[in-house]
Amino acid sequence: GFLRGVGREGRPVPRDTSIRKVLLIGSGPIVIGQAAEFDYSGTQACLALRDEGIEVVLLNNNPATLMTDPALSHRLYMEPLTPSVVEAILERERPDGILANLGGQVGLNLALALHKRGSLRRLGVRILGTDIEGIARGEDREAFRELMHAIGEPVPQSATVQSVAEGLAFARKVGFPLILRPAFTLGGEGSGIAYDERELEEKLETALTLSPIHQVLVEESIVGWKEIEFEGLRDVTDEVLIVTAMENVDPVGIHTGDSIVVAPAFTVSPEDLARMAQAATRIYRAVGLIGGANIQFAYHPERREYRVIEINPRVSRSSALASKATGYPIAWATTKLALGYALRELPHPM
Repeated sequence: GFLRGVGREGRPVPRDTSIRKVLLIGSGPIVIGQAAEFDYSGTQACLALRDEGIEVVLLNNNPATLMTDPALSHRLYMEPLTPSVVEAILERERPDGILANLGGQVGLNLALALHKRGSLRRLGVRILGTDIEGIARGEDREAFRELMHAIGEPVPQSATVQSVAEGLAFARKVGFPLILRPAFTLGGEGSGIAYDERELEEKLETALTLSPIHQVLVEESIVGWKEIEFEGLRDVTDEVLIVTAMENVDPVGIHTGDSIVVAPAFTVSPEDLARMAQAATRIYRAVGLIGGANIQFAYHPERREYRVIEINPRVSRSSALASKATGYPIAWATTKLALGYALRELPHPM
């Protein structure tokens, strides 16, 4: 079922009518970690934008997708998904905004790159939905960990390292096994578990190389705990809707993309699911999300404790699964929320 979060005071904001033309960034070629689920999300976004009478400019260089059907966008660019290409399209098309949170990790990374280049400011184009600061709070491992400490949410003991020596120093303090999570990588690329110093040295060197900012989060192992995911949305009025809780059949340590996932979660007590749903609501608000996002928790059933693992401040593979399992169109709703609608203004599918 759907768990509606408590809304804040304030009247719903009508749709932003200054948005007349939008650039939607797809996820590009199908690779391990990004596949048909982002075509599903992008197609929903095109339909939601067209429904509002908005001109849709689509960038996605994968012809084997539904979203690249000429009937779904007004102009289609099948060009490489690089910052310079996006910048050239912005120069030519001059859209009012960019939707970057429906094209997987590729979309978010492009938005951050354009922000750093100053392209968005120079061309007067804004990121619709979750803003750059919100994306950075969710994507930067260190910033997210600090935010969790600030709002009192438990996270595994960890350190952000930029060298093998820093990782070894942390290991001597905390012990093994340790989990490695590179910043700004796709589909868990470079992630892994180290059980001793030799393994840590090898895997950490690879992870640092794969991270675009040469940064890896090294954390105490919660391997073997249950992995529970929450799919939800937040709107401009600060209301949160938790669509569903999902349970990975495999424990923490097996990437979600390699696991069977069941919705709704079925082996966690309603009380503990409610606690995590409340935590997810606080995290959505603290990060400043607009639209859909996925939050992953580790849960220890005997101790009835949870740890916040991470947030994906975008529509994800899990969002597509949750949409189909529950009937709630997360990508469609994410697009509407990015245009300024409030959750209470969207028709509920149930």
